[in-house]
Amino acid sequence: MSRGRRKALISSESSRLSVVRQCELVDISRSSFYYTATGESEFNLVLMRQIDRQFLETPWYGSRQMARQLRRGGYVVGRTRVRRLMRLLGLQAIYQKPRTSMPDEQHRVYPYLLRGLSIERPNQVWCADLTYIPMRRGFLYLVAVMDWHTRAVLSWRLSNTMDSGFCVEALREALSRYGKPEIFNTDQGSQFTSEVFTGALISAGVRISMDGKGRWMDNVFIERLWRSLKYECVYLREFETGFEAQRQIARWLEYYNTDRPHSALLDKTPMEAYIGTTAA
Repeated sequence: MSRGRRKALISSESSRLSVVRQCELVDISRSSFYYTATGESEFNLVLMRQIDRQFLETPWYGSRQMARQLRRGGYVVGRTRVRRLMRLLGLQAIYQKPRTSMPDEQHRVYPYLLRGLSIERPNQVWCADLTYIPMRRGFLYLVAVMDWHTRAVLSWRLSNTMDSGFCVEALREALSRYGKPEIFNTDQGSQFTSEVFTGALISAGVRISMDGKGRWMDNVFIERLWRSLKYECVYLREFETGFEAQRQIARWLEYYNTDRPHSALLDKTPMEAYIGTTAA
């Protein structure tokens, strides 16, 4: 059963079961049920959309240069506000440190394992990343797990918070449906360094790799995914609700996986390359 249908089974007015228990029974996170707009002013939401678009074009912009660019576009805004909004979006200039959410100094950071590694087959390396999804009255966060070699999106989740729960859900779904990779690579964001996320990888016998400074290019495939998703789906609409965002993003990712050929894959789609190779 799809996540949308499972969500429809939950009733906030039930007198017998709490929403938390209903979410557990249908295997979705509570945040997936409570899609609500995040409390930012209308002006800040406009700025966030502009920052997100600009960052896709110039990911080396820090808060100072981003503020200049916004002022050139007619927005009266200072660097302090831009810095806060970029931090909220999880955006940091690539020349300073990896593009990631804020790391947690109490979490263990694992070494980078991909230096000099030739990635030649599916399930050799998976990766995961987060991005921001603008809404008409707020924003959500999207995480995706991707097979590096074929660019196939193996699982994804939306959330209205940046906690680790929805990232762990996406990871467990990918492991359940597709087995396991030899190596799983992420940035050093707190969602990916959390004990529950790394613990799920360790339990599955997966080696953990984390980007260090200067390794932003290692996320290039999933960054291209975000760029295509946003320009071909998200920016063409203003999602009113989380349910609408989930439905439209699911439709686009299905198209990306099964109908969109890649020249690097000899004109196969990501799932054709992934399933065809793993089934061989």
